[in-house]
Amino acid sequence: MTATLADPVSEVVAAAQQLLTKRTGAPVTLVDPVDLGGSGQAIVLRVRVAENPFQLPRTLVIKQVRESAAEAELPTESETSGSRSAFLREAASYQFATALATDSRPGPDLLAYDLSARLLVLSDLGDSSPITALLKHSDAGSVTNSLMAMAQALGRMHAATVGREDDFAALLRRVGLPHSADGIAAQIPDALGAVPRMFADDLGIAETPTSILERVERSGRLFAHGAFRAFSPSDLCPDNIIVNEEGVRFLDYEWGGFRDATLDITYALASFPGCLCHFELSADRAQAMIDAWRAEVVGIWPHLADDRVLASKILDAQLIWVWLSTYWFLPNDHTRIAAAREHHLSVPRSAALLSRWTVLVDQAVRTGDSDVAEFAAHVVAALRVKWDR
Repeated sequence: MTATLADPVSEVVAAAQQLLTKRTGAPVTLVDPVDLGGSGQAIVLRVRVAENPFQLPRTLVIKQVRESAAEAELPTESETSGSRSAFLREAASYQFATALATDSRPGPDLLAYDLSARLLVLSDLGDSSPITALLKHSDAGSVTNSLMAMAQALGRMHAATVGREDDFAALLRRVGLPHSADGIAAQIPDALGAVPRMFADDLGIAETPTSILERVERSGRLFAHGAFRAFSPSDLCPDNIIVNEEGVRFLDYEWGGFRDATLDITYALASFPGCLCHFELSADRAQAMIDAWRAEVVGIWPHLADDRVLASKILDAQLIWVWLSTYWFLPNDHTRIAAAREHHLSVPRSAALLSRWTVLVDQAVRTGDSDVAEFAAHVVAALRVKWDR
């Protein structure tokens, strides 16, 4: 992180000053901007509040999503497309999360926002460690503790947001997003048809059993339906998870929304399938994470006290994540692969996909699902042949 004085930064700081001055009714001066490394069209800064009305903390985080050249050429009725839509969803998600009880908030608080300027002013989480650094720790016990803390934080967020989907939908409508569909759910129909073709063309697996396709289709419904719906930031890659003195915190809510909560805990168990990340996850360590998460949510979802029920739900969620990860990364898409490899725990796609299908085999065996175990093992063998592993 380095201090910056570039013109776009000055513009963002000036916009935030104006917003906060209007909100607080007193002059606000922000100084010493530090670039926190926003992705895409986002500029993310930490600033110090020089003139400080009593209700503002000493430091703040400002995030502005800039308009791209392509968006500038779109007609005005396309306001909810692309990064505009992502910003509006993030604004609604932060409003929703900030309304939760303090100990249930999954990340920073939203202090002010300007929808037309695509500007958010957030509380500063201060000194923190990215969970990627903690997962690289040489002490196995420390790694397990970090993963359990992450699972507990997910569970607290889920428990606090059950039954509040209508509230979230109202916030989406208020910011101008009438649709609350999950962006990943929209990809599942294509993935259902595309992955068997990839198996045939790239791996020599001539036919995917109908029972597997039906199981994947059923698992895909967890995004739009599911028995255990709760709020999720959705983009739970390791670079968006930090640890500070308050515990594990989650950042970046561009895809925030409601979905089956087992998708969140399983996202970590499947080594973050939306990127090309990998970390060692033994059966004992995975179970410790599951137990830590279950302890937070079993009070609201008592069915999860049954080990067999929970194992089956975990397998469903893991199956759809591994299927989607294959859809995203088995094709030799250089642009997608390069973007996914930017993460700090990234590995070659061969290693990531082999690991994810292998973990699926193990989970299916533990659950007693021979159909999924047999087919996943078949895919693992074909992947090994493809990459001579």
